[in-house]
Amino acid sequence: MSTGRDIPHEIKHDLRDDIREFLTTRRARLTPEQVGLPDFGGRRRVPGLRREEVALVAGMSVEYYVRLERGNATGVSESVLEGITRALQLDEAERAHLYDLVRTANQGAGPRRRLAPPRPARVRPNVQQLIDTMENVPVIVQNGRLDVITTNRLGRELFSPAFEASSEQRPVNLARFVFLGAGAGQFFRDWDDTARQTVAILRTEAGRAPYDRELSDLVGELATRCDAFRVLWASHDVRIHQTGKKNVHHPVVGDLDLTYEGMALASEPGLLLLAYGAAPGSATGDALRVLASWAVPHGV
Repeated sequence: MSTGRDIPHEIKHDLRDDIREFLTTRRARLTPEQVGLPDFGGRRRVPGLRREEVALVAGMSVEYYVRLERGNATGVSESVLEGITRALQLDEAERAHLYDLVRTANQGAGPRRRLAPPRPARVRPNVQQLIDTMENVPVIVQNGRLDVITTNRLGRELFSPAFEASSEQRPVNLARFVFLGAGAGQFFRDWDDTARQTVAILRTEAGRAPYDRELSDLVGELATRCDAFRVLWASHDVRIHQTGKKNVHHPVVGDLDLTYEGMALASEPGLLLLAYGAAPGSATGDALRVLASWAVPHGV
């Protein structure tokens, strides 16, 4: 990890690759018709939009766009990024990811880089006390690498298969469980969707924190040991982890159709609190009450 002015060579190289591959995969999914351009037919050497078509819709020269897609982000302005966001029809997560990549790529040419403070390895006692009072709501707190930092009792019980599969490794990492954990395929009823979301969250975090050695090591481990992860990582999809659904099969109470809300902990930078719930009167709500009464205290 560099503490000086310049981005380390290996990270700079990866950033150029990430910018190129991200933009390439985004334009590959669009057609001229989708961005309001005529399609004159003819054989296309690559799927999706051509570079000159992206440049036209973004309002810039082809040469400038080609330079950026090759990973040269030096001096790229916000207006250029907004033009590309519009042309490639990027969503909120994709736009933020592009900005993160370009911002980091420009750090080597700017003022001395200030390293981000270390991510907290635990929550403050009053935060733990707060989530412990939420006895009927499963709660976990995780960082951007999907390490489980802490839980309340019901949260620990809900994700007990992950804790049991990772009994010799702390903190429990949910990405490692999804792709390498025994029983993950049985626990996550929609494993394919969970796998895609997991990789997209890690890819988003990699754009925000390219100097995170633990994240790089995790990605390297999963890519080496799991073909499915490697394929999904190459897609360069990103996702903001805020709200959604989680369908699981718990070994004690069976199928659960959960919703969740994610809330960033302002007092604990880099940590996200996830609270899981179900519709009142639903079978899942009843099952959660059974699980709450069955659960016993555990340490994380």
